[in-house]
Amino acid sequence: MQTDHDTRPLGRSGIRVLPLGIGTNKWRRADRAAVRQTYQATISSGPCMIDTAEIYGSERVVGDCLRADPGPALTATKFFPFPGRTSPRRLMHGLDGSLARLGVKTVDLYYVHFPLPLMDVRVFAQGLAEVVKSGKARAVGVANFSADQMRRIADHLARAGVPLAANQVHYSLLQRSPESNGVLAACRELEVALVAYFPLASGQLTRASDHKRTKALLTLLAEIATAHDASIGQVALNWLLARDPHVIPIPGATKPQHVRSNLGALNWRLTEAEFDAIDRASAHRP
Repeated sequence: MQTDHDTRPLGRSGIRVLPLGIGTNKWRRADRAAVRQTYQATISSGPCMIDTAEIYGSERVVGDCLRADPGPALTATKFFPFPGRTSPRRLMHGLDGSLARLGVKTVDLYYVHFPLPLMDVRVFAQGLAEVVKSGKARAVGVANFSADQMRRIADHLARAGVPLAANQVHYSLLQRSPESNGVLAACRELEVALVAYFPLASGQLTRASDHKRTKALLTLLAEIATAHDASIGQVALNWLLARDPHVIPIPGATKPQHVRSNLGALNWRLTEAEFDAIDRASAHRP
């Protein structure tokens, strides 16, 4: 079990962030005053990674927050690939658009949002290497890449002298496929951060459920939460943090009280017995 919750590295990029970031894919439609308060609550805790993407439509909202108070925020955004938009030039052009919307000259982490079928990852690697060498991104990563795709793009990036910093994938107590499909093992092997989106399973790990297996897990989480004067969500996040030091969950939040609650997971630790009990209760998940 991992117990150090000060900061965690984004691979071998030299960048360190709080073990919990924040997802902003709902900020575009959220109340602006609440979003600004949520942002302030986020950056008040330290170097928190604020995750966005050109497809989310939230980059301008994040940019407004950054302009009002850059704080210690670290910004991550993503390039949206589709057929015909797969050259290094297109990737650089996509980053230029993101930088303009965010109102910054450099992002801390720039991802390729997902792989394309039959696409040679060398094209993405060339573009990602160029954005780092141009100074427009401090580090680069991928999202939704398989273990094999990770290894191949990491190898091409390494030839250009650029480390792969992160792979952002779906990971929670209800979705444990990174453990079985080799992605978590590849992150360990390559020293890459596993950035976990939907770590609270889109809210399923914060509310009651009638599903037999989910209900049993939530009952256990509630018992452990009571023992620590914590929330069920904090217990679920604590388990991910304890699972492996490469894991950095990015739960979404549109209200300051939600982000404060999420970050409260950093203030205490599961016992070994509690961790093991949760592990067994969720072991049959995908």
